[in-house]
Amino acid sequence: MAVGALPVVRAVDLAHEAPENRWLIRGLWARGAQGIVGGSPKLGKSWLGLDMAVSVASGSDCLGHFEVVEPGRALVYLAEDAEPAVRGRIEAICLHRGLDLGALDLHVITAPVLRLDREDDRLRLARTLELLRPRLLILDPLVRLHRLDENSAQEVSGLLGTLTELGRRHEVAIVLVHHAAKKHRSRPGQALRGSSDLHAWGCSNAYLAQGRDGLLLTLEHREAPAPDPVRLELISRPNGTATHLQVVDGRGRAEASLAERILATLGEGGTPMPRKELRENLRVNNGRLGEALNRLERAGTLERGAKGWTLAR
Repeated sequence: MAVGALPVVRAVDLAHEAPENRWLIRGLWARGAQGIVGGSPKLGKSWLGLDMAVSVASGSDCLGHFEVVEPGRALVYLAEDAEPAVRGRIEAICLHRGLDLGALDLHVITAPVLRLDREDDRLRLARTLELLRPRLLILDPLVRLHRLDENSAQEVSGLLGTLTELGRRHEVAIVLVHHAAKKHRSRPGQALRGSSDLHAWGCSNAYLAQGRDGLLLTLEHREAPAPDPVRLELISRPNGTATHLQVVDGRGRAEASLAERILATLGEGGTPMPRKELRENLRVNNGRLGEALNRLERAGTLERGAKGWTLAR
């Protein structure tokens, strides 16, 4: 049987990506990237994954800090949580940001079991991605998605190869939530449970760790420098509602993003507000305000009318 040559192009003819198109969530997750959200149990990994999903689906800043560059549909699968618990967490994040859950383009896989080591489940997931065309897929946690030996590089690499192929074929960023050992390592990715292929696989990775001053988020990217680690806190209102992860400053105070400030201002007024009035209320650069308004409008979170801006109905 005749064997053809491999496809080859000159370097100058390779596909080019402009730096401004690199990010799905600026500084946090690359566009179309597959990677790991890792950390010890009970540190908020699922909260982080859902915050990313709500942010992409709404166009609002992730964790009140990281700008969503490409709003779009998001899809999540939380294998360890019942449907009411998943809805409750999503509603809490929406309540904090002033988002309408009914207008949110966020979808949840409700299958009781999803096993990526079984061909039928892989085909069902591929078909779901083909139908929904999400920008972001959250799979939480890895341990519930297979019955393989996580310490076997051969078995793990096969599963990760499946996810890479799905991500590239359907142009979707994939976030795989995974547990890490409690033992301290020089690099957070080295503490991920199982084969070292898990750390090597990620184009974008995010790690949660409990430090002396609280919860610390460390990021790493294959194609960009890592930003400085940021402090996080799981915050609720005094009555226990609107629970969410939030970036906090050195004194433990929550940072409010521009998107959150826009939504809060429009929510308090209840009537259309012209851009000039918004700018005066928020005391923000006109260009930056315009970019934020356009992102929220594209995400379906805001509406622009003859009398000004309002929250989407």
